[in-house]
Amino acid sequence: MFLMSTIKYPGAQHPVIKGSNVMDHHSKRGMFLENDVNESNQYYRECKRALIYKKPTPVQVVRVDYPARNKAKIVEAYYRTPSTTDYNGVYRGKYLDFEAKETKNKTQFPISMIHSHQIEHLKGVKYHGGIGFFLIRFNSHDKTFLIDSADLILAIEKAEKSFIPYMWFEKNGIVIKEGLYPRLSYLDAVDAKYFKEDN
Repeated sequence: MFLMSTIKYPGAQHPVIKGSNVMDHHSKRGMFLENDVNESNQYYRECKRALIYKKPTPVQVVRVDYPARNKAKIVEAYYRTPSTTDYNGVYRGKYLDFEAKETKNKTQFPISMIHSHQIEHLKGVKYHGGIGFFLIRFNSHDKTFLIDSADLILAIEKAEKSFIPYMWFEKNGIVIKEGLYPRLSYLDAVDAKYFKEDN
């Protein structure tokens, strides 16, 4: 049986499991990269380190039911054109835009997981001076990498097969440290990649 205590940080409280190994608990999380990024972004916002949000998925409402004047209920809707990338925001005066993907595959990352509209969008981010990247998690290795968007896009465009080997990520990516708060210290990886001269 685990005991619960609370760690406080600006604006929030989070339970901590005592008597358990945090890394063992974390390694059994399954496919929850999006949850980890969302929790990290909340922490970063509350600490005023960055302002980053998940983008909403565009939805077209088709039919609305009005059971009462002040109670509208959407009963039919569909997804419109695909969203661009998962996240965007501002950090250290720069626009950030990134996509988060995870795979259970041990030896390779399927190229089909990255869509053409995401590639074009991230090319545009770079063209206009923003910072674009991918967070790629390999669940079987319990590792999450930050990969510059231009590097991964080039690898995709040069690929002769339908995947990119895991070792490419080991060579070209920055491994993101994982912990409690934030869950993913991906802004430390952003600092190392894009703000080297300031560190």
